[in-house]
Amino acid sequence: MRFNQAEKYEIIRMVENSAFGVKRTLKELGINKSTFYNWYSAFLEMGYEGLTSQQRRMNQVWNRIPQQEKNRIVEIALDKPELSPRELAYYITDTEKRFISESSVYRILKEKGLITSPAYVLIRASDSFKDKTTGINQMWQTDFTYFKIIGWGWYYLSSILDDFSRYIIAWDLCSSMTAQDVQQTVDNALIHAGLHGEHKPRLLSDNGSCYLSKELKKYLLGKGIRQINGKPNHPQTQGKIERYHRSMKNVINLDHYVCPDELQRKLAEFIDYYNNHRYHEALNNVTPADVYFGRAVKILRERQKIKIQTLKERKSEYQKIKVTLCH
Repeated sequence: MRFNQAEKYEIIRMVENSAFGVKRTLKELGINKSTFYNWYSAFLEMGYEGLTSQQRRMNQVWNRIPQQEKNRIVEIALDKPELSPRELAYYITDTEKRFISESSVYRILKEKGLITSPAYVLIRASDSFKDKTTGINQMWQTDFTYFKIIGWGWYYLSSILDDFSRYIIAWDLCSSMTAQDVQQTVDNALIHAGLHGEHKPRLLSDNGSCYLSKELKKYLLGKGIRQINGKPNHPQTQGKIERYHRSMKNVINLDHYVCPDELQRKLAEFIDYYNNHRYHEALNNVTPADVYFGRAVKILRERQKIKIQTLKERKSEYQKIKVTLCH
């Protein structure tokens, strides 16, 4: 006969409060003594939750995160409040060499009241160019976004993003949006990427006047760069760089700047963080720099090894506890 969780608990209380001995009480109830003591050991170890069926309990408990690890997760979350639960999970795997799932981090932080609303705006998953790139420097996306500095007027950020890795190759804070400004950013990108030979990327832009100018077309032709202009009002064009600019402005616009140099320093800090430290969900939670410089495959393999080793260790610890309870 199978007993549910509540029935097992009731039987334990009956035996504890019985005026007769344990053996006689169990005999009257028709319950094997070893079965009862298995229940009782589980109850003492895990409380009421330990009285679930053994199969269900094994599935729930063997991968239980030790309290020490939970405390460490909270400690790191408090030390790095800028990281989301997703980013925190991969940061812990990479730095602590212990696997933890995104859902576990979220659950632990939520229990501690450390989950806040997301500070970003989501864009539909379809917002990408229809012809997918398969490697770095095959296609670059470029665009302008703008900032207003009180007392100085409008300033324009020209950025070039590698389509495959989403790495920001070059950027310039300009006082205008001209073809010459675009040329300067492209020149910087070519130098940074080390592209001096025949191979040059395609350059994807919108249909702003600076991108349609004859001057820019002549410049790009001389550099051996094929220009692509996205369709007007079509989301599947410069989606990646538009998304980057939106995420960046959500952070940069939290402050006010008294001069262009101050804005320039803040932009440099954010771009360094974005390129080298921010775990990008669309890149399997590695950084754009990891993909651009060819480190991503090694990192993902190492994470898989860490995951397997962590789960083995948790299962081994559970088996030790199980053997102890059975004896």
